[in-house]
Amino acid sequence: MQWLWWWRPPALLREVAVQLRHDDSLAIEGVLWSARGPWLILRKAQLLKIGVGPSPLDGEVIIERSNVAFIQVLPPE
Repeated sequence: MQWLWWWRPPALLREVAVQLRHDDSLAIEGVLWSARGPWLILRKAQLLKIGVGPSPLDGEVIIERSNVAFIQVLPPE
């Protein structure tokens, strides 16, 4: 099973929007930097809320996969 060490998520190092399960009006946008075990790590993240402009978040954002409804890969700018 050596090939498993070379597998990486297809959205790694791409701009993504992560919709959270507990709140339909809340999402986090950023670069999917790493996926380690049950954790997704985003850099350059912004909090997206309906009716409010994007709010930048400092540092890295760590999201547990069980809290993710879906991940959308955004097109390059």
